[in-house]
Amino acid sequence: MGVSQRLKNRFRKFLQRPGTTVDLGPLSKRLDAIEAREEALKELDDAALTDAAREASDFTEICAVGREAARRAISQRPYDVQLLGAMALLSGRVAEMATGEGKTLTATIAAYGHTRLGNGPVHVLTVNDYLAKRDAEWMEPIYTLLGLTVGSVTEAMTPEERREAYAADVTYVSVSEAGFDYLRDQLVTDVADRVQRDLATAIVDEADSILIDEARVPMVLAGSTNTESDPVHEAAELVKTLRNGKDYEVAEDGRSVAFTEAGLKNVEEKLGGIDLYADDQVEHLSAVNVALHAHALLRRDVDYIVRNGGVELIDEMRGRVAQRRRWPDGLQAAVEAKEGLSATAEGEVLNTVTVQAYIALYKTVCGMTATAVHVGEQLREYFKLEVAVVPSNTPNIREDDPDRIYSAHDTRDEALVEEIKIAHDKGRPVLIGTLDVKASERLAEQLAEAGVPCHVLNAKNDAEEASIIAEAGAVGAVTVSTQMAGRGVDIRLGGSDEKDRDKVVELGGLYVIGAGRHDSRRVDDQLRGRAGRQGDPGASVFFVSLEDELVSRHAGDILPASPRMDMDGVVHDPQVDYAVEHAQRVAEGVNHEIHRNTWRYSVVIEQQRLLLAERRERLLTSEVAAIMLLEKSPEKAKETDEDVLSDAARAIALFHLDRLWADHLAYLSEVREGVHLRALGKLDPLDEFHRSAVPAFQDLLTKVEERTIETFEEVDLTDGWEPDRAEIVRPSATWTYLVHDNPFGSELDRLIAAVGRRLTSGG
Repeated sequence: MGVSQRLKNRFRKFLQRPGTTVDLGPLSKRLDAIEAREEALKELDDAALTDAAREASDFTEICAVGREAARRAISQRPYDVQLLGAMALLSGRVAEMATGEGKTLTATIAAYGHTRLGNGPVHVLTVNDYLAKRDAEWMEPIYTLLGLTVGSVTEAMTPEERREAYAADVTYVSVSEAGFDYLRDQLVTDVADRVQRDLATAIVDEADSILIDEARVPMVLAGSTNTESDPVHEAAELVKTLRNGKDYEVAEDGRSVAFTEAGLKNVEEKLGGIDLYADDQVEHLSAVNVALHAHALLRRDVDYIVRNGGVELIDEMRGRVAQRRRWPDGLQAAVEAKEGLSATAEGEVLNTVTVQAYIALYKTVCGMTATAVHVGEQLREYFKLEVAVVPSNTPNIREDDPDRIYSAHDTRDEALVEEIKIAHDKGRPVLIGTLDVKASERLAEQLAEAGVPCHVLNAKNDAEEASIIAEAGAVGAVTVSTQMAGRGVDIRLGGSDEKDRDKVVELGGLYVIGAGRHDSRRVDDQLRGRAGRQGDPGASVFFVSLEDELVSRHAGDILPASPRMDMDGVVHDPQVDYAVEHAQRVAEGVNHEIHRNTWRYSVVIEQQRLLLAERRERLLTSEVAAIMLLEKSPEKAKETDEDVLSDAARAIALFHLDRLWADHLAYLSEVREGVHLRALGKLDPLDEFHRSAVPAFQDLLTKVEERTIETFEEVDLTDGWEPDRAEIVRPSATWTYLVHDNPFGSELDRLIAAVGRRLTSGG
């Protein structure tokens, strides 16, 4: 039997969205041929199927064999749309597939296909360790039947365990762990110490989150340093005594703060009568400013939580703890000081790569997500990736109501609680997405007062995330969640075992409510997509307040002074509807521009890092260092034992290359901060950055050679080679972390703002 007419009609509708997505027509034509292979493959025993899997070499056979392996191994026969998604991934595209359409199984067939097409090894990059481990274990029976090995990498693994996982045909790993392993591999002094193999193919799960939202996040490998100064704690104690409005003023957008003239004098007196703007007080000035920002602008349970004696940042896109992430520019230490915690060492940056640059190292990149079209232009701009929109297996019958907009938080929250209570009293499951941790806890308290029990899923209990979200479709369940929590986990009607499915279907399915619009439409769409999975009934609505930060920050100037509203406080005004949509578009535009600007600066750094990595690879895997010493220091080189010369030359050259690269990164960080001053003089900051970065890198390459020769000539090699003898001691400890965006711009931006405020106030 061929593809049904109903499915063909829906393919026709989805095959192409002009200007934004690719045509899936040529791929959909293969579906009949794939189905035609089904009966013959069913006749094979497992060993014969494995043999057939090893011979498959085109999309049709790959999908046919993959479908049969999935049917046998996990009792799931992939739908035609899943095979269409797999072919889109095999074509190097980002497949947009609705929530609940089976992306995990789709990726498995694509991973198998890429190995058969000679594109292995394959890394399936996930957003966290939980999904990497879960998906690898879940899909392992399929891979085994297909004659492939599969592994997963998690944070707690040893280098030996990581090496074994990466040796598999397919490896599931979070993008941050993969990036950290790459950075560590870039500093090995023996090839055998590496854990990763070639970066061949990446299948990116939740592609919009990783490729766009996380793209500019730097992954950092840091090393211990001897000097640790901490002027920030003193400054934090001082700013606690200051008063808003008298000693400092917060800007309307809530993103900057500056001392008043009186506040500045107060601070200078408390610091012993110093002039904070004197040349010798830069460290004090920086510490005081960063402490003020931490005190006045960063909010506990919104921007961060305090847990287990430490400050943990919250990822604003996911509403979850951002694992191993730090703010830059001393801001992390300032928040730790604000909360009365001891400072954690930032250490010296030994190497760094952004998520975007790391992904670009793979020869083949493809991905999947439920929300790709909104960022199609960015995927094309930064990764040369096209979006393929795959239709859902069954029509989406979810009812999406228009936003309910209220003039104030209070009336919105009252209406929200009442709406939840009505649904709960009927037994209908409700999932509510909030914008931050504080809002989720406040709503939970309001629901408790109204007699509605609920589960709270937020950054504070992410370990229970999967089990909580899996039961969000049970009869009477009320789940309050930060909006992106639980991504990657199915919500089945009637609970994870679906025992009460019929009852929940009768009640209208899962009811998703957004308590406010997010800065990104994609995040709202992901939340909405929790309901209506695989043709299930469901409904969604967003409750918005004109006091929400998104609206007040980005559309406050276009809101009508007296919007039309009914007796219940619900606003019915086309101008307000437009303002909310406008605010979201502006917020997305701002984030895109920040991404583009950051990317422009990182391009030259990444080019330099790649050039250095090539040079390092030659030093590590050849005798180029020994040859150089024979040329530049022939007398000593010829006196040295050949094996000793090889080992010493390699170790000394690698040490100086790594040492100078760390120094170069520190220098570029200073330059990046300082170019904003030059912008005041009508110079292009990016041009100025390049003007400093390019010659500095050329100087680095020269110095590597000079210092290698110098060290070689100084060290005594008569009794063999010992690194300690040459004083080339590497850091005693290394650790990894992600740099979280500084929410207030650069340190220098803040200093300029403070100086400007002081001058305009007559100081």
